[in-house]
Amino acid sequence: MNRLPLPEVTSKVLAVKLTAKGERSVRSGHPWIFSESVAKVNKTGAAGDIAITFSQSKNKALGVGLYDPDSPIRIKMVHHYGGATLDEHFFREKISRAFALRAELLATKTNSYRFIFGENDGFPGLIADVYDTVLVLKLYSAIWLPFLATITEILIEISTVETVVLRLSRSLQKQQDFPLQDGTVIFGTLEDETIVFQEHGVYFSANVIKGHKTGYFLDHRNNRKRVGELSKDKTVLDVFSYAGGFSVHALANGAKEVTSLDISEQALELAKENGTLNKSSGIHRTIVGDAFEVMKQLINEQKRFDVVVIDPPSFAKRQKEIPMAEKKYAQLAKLGEKLTANNGLLVLASCSARIPAQDFFDINKEALKKQNRQFSIQDLTGHDIDHPITFKEGAYLKCGYYRFRD
Repeated sequence: MNRLPLPEVTSKVLAVKLTAKGERSVRSGHPWIFSESVAKVNKTGAAGDIAITFSQSKNKALGVGLYDPDSPIRIKMVHHYGGATLDEHFFREKISRAFALRAELLATKTNSYRFIFGENDGFPGLIADVYDTVLVLKLYSAIWLPFLATITEILIEISTVETVVLRLSRSLQKQQDFPLQDGTVIFGTLEDETIVFQEHGVYFSANVIKGHKTGYFLDHRNNRKRVGELSKDKTVLDVFSYAGGFSVHALANGAKEVTSLDISEQALELAKENGTLNKSSGIHRTIVGDAFEVMKQLINEQKRFDVVVIDPPSFAKRQKEIPMAEKKYAQLAKLGEKLTANNGLLVLASCSARIPAQDFFDINKEALKKQNRQFSIQDLTGHDIDHPITFKEGAYLKCGYYRFRD
């Protein structure tokens, strides 16, 4: 079996005194310690050094993290409530616990899942996604280099994958001295970089070498399934469709006609290809263009759809973008309402972590109330089961289902 030797990096152990704010953060179980919460470090630290955190008053370990001198989040916590040895046994326990959380999902007709969800599974800055027999390991920080070989071996053993592809964040790709390259096959072989996989019996494909993130967005899986089930014999508009997640589920579940709208022609080609992986008799149309402008045009043409799904990219990646993001969400709710047929369903989603779920749902509710149509809130949902949430900032996905009663 092809196995690429991984860099051998040795971690030092650092003793870190925290400020009162830092101490409160660790005691609360939060995974991030910012630089201003670090009072003192006993020696100069490098990325991946093991940081044993202490309070200012007591010489007793509060928790263990990984030191990151290149980030404002100076310490990424991997263990709370005392000391720990970061060895093979430590990581095996954490990975086994994460795999057990996914057991219910893996009992369905699904062979694609997020195995490790960063901080929420105790691995800040590390993501592991499985597509059939291929595991994509994505690093967002150099802190994992000293432990990469150990973690990879355990992931392979527990998931029983045949291939592991390493993906790197843009920041790591820009580091000239980083010893690994994006898209490297570090275990097994990869005959085709496009992998076909299943979610709830519906087939999709992911490019694990060049695809966005790890190749596909797995977090919306349950919402895609639900939209599919609600789309039988319906007309569907999928706005910001990307690779056609909602569109393909709708088609596979008997939708009469599906329109996928996205600004990327390349993404729409992928959506059409994903559609052909499944049996369907419905018509699949695609529209390339700016979602806001195309939606206005469709309204002017008096187009209406039984199901309208609006799932935009993040509008608020920075704090200062929040007010504009809120306006855009309200605008999308208004446009979506005008495109939703009598007794139709409008599905509104957000992946902006800086917009709390309740704020998003309130924005939608207020915008829809102004449209003078009766509607009921069918459901408000979040992440799928393989995206567990263990701290506030880890929750980013929210989705509302609004049924109009005309």
